[in-house]
Amino acid sequence: MSDLRPRDRSGRLPVVARHGQLKKASPVAAVLKLLGIALAVVLVAVVSVSSITVWQIASAIGGNNVGLEGEEDVPTDVAAIKGGFNLLLVGSDECTEKCTGYGVRDSKLNDVNILLHVSEDQTNAVAISFPRDLVLPIPSCEKEDGGGTTSAMSAMPLNVALSDGGLPCVVKTLATYTGLDIQYAGLITFGGVIEMSNAVGGVPVCVTEAVSDSRTGLKLDAGTTVLKGKQALAFLRARHAFGDKSDLARIGVQQLYMSSLLRTLQSNDTLGNPGKLYALAKAASDNMTLSNSLGNVNTMVSMALALKDIPLKNILFASYPSTTGVGGIYAGKVAPVQPDADNMIDYVKNDKKFKLKDLGSRNSVVDETPVPTDEPTTAPPTASDTPTDTPTDTPTGTETTAPSVGSGVDAETATCAVSTG
Repeated sequence: MSDLRPRDRSGRLPVVARHGQLKKASPVAAVLKLLGIALAVVLVAVVSVSSITVWQIASAIGGNNVGLEGEEDVPTDVAAIKGGFNLLLVGSDECTEKCTGYGVRDSKLNDVNILLHVSEDQTNAVAISFPRDLVLPIPSCEKEDGGGTTSAMSAMPLNVALSDGGLPCVVKTLATYTGLDIQYAGLITFGGVIEMSNAVGGVPVCVTEAVSDSRTGLKLDAGTTVLKGKQALAFLRARHAFGDKSDLARIGVQQLYMSSLLRTLQSNDTLGNPGKLYALAKAASDNMTLSNSLGNVNTMVSMALALKDIPLKNILFASYPSTTGVGGIYAGKVAPVQPDADNMIDYVKNDKKFKLKDLGSRNSVVDETPVPTDEPTTAPPTASDTPTDTPTDTPTGTETTAPSVGSGVDAETATCAVSTG
């Protein structure tokens, strides 16, 4: 996917990069800090509230947009993009007074990097989480303050890209690394997680054993708890409380939260409540930075229409295949696992539907007794809460069966985080 070479005497090496060229042409599309769903709320809201409210929300978001390379060629209607569209969802560790208890910080590291791909036929979507410590080339980027460009680096953790050149640099880094066209992007900080979880009325999460994590202050009883505010943020930041205590396990916990949030967003209690929808959209708009290509009400409406009817079973939250414990330039960091990593990206690049090899994998198990929720308004109730290994609907393209790659969760299946106590 990319060749990483030894460092030169300066310690900062040029990167041999492949810059993706942008083509000229249900539920999920978001960016919560440490997950990726805030924008889904905006997208649902723009087709659910009055035109005046839509204008107010779009105006609020549009005041803080940033430009991406090549975005002038991106159509406002996502249906015009051949091979489906891609949206990069970035979560920053920047923290203001809203994050009391975590310490106000000015750092800007992209701790969450989720690439959402929606198929051209709008029947399925996958959100791929890239680990923050994945070692990869960082290309030269324009500085946010306009003071020139940064130096290219050939072997650095992904989460330094945001501090190098803001959201456009994170997009450029992953577009170069994967060879994918990334047409849209958005970013949210810690405060957005707190406000969004409050606005939705809380998100149910399940843990296998009681949790008491002194690092984040997270305390949970075994079973299901509805998380709000700082408790939701603590859950998403907790690493040592779950699985093998790694950042890769934490990604799985975040995916569990996202799938539960998505089910909550699709419930009648949310979709049938205009006041709640507006609160959700307002919370998102107050805490997000969008690319110019995305911060357009027409684009948001077209994206909402593309997403709203995708069945939960056809929405995957996948982990980019990677591992720890590799030496050399990956020592203490994260390395891709081949050929799975290349295969997953190739499926996305070719708009080819795939399914997950492992449900939950290292940090979660299927919840046999999920918390009852209102039935979705866009899909019939399912007969079982167990994962579906073989898709029953027709995949994108001409294939009759979908390949399996990677681990993660689907939005339909309730899972429990494996807690360490």
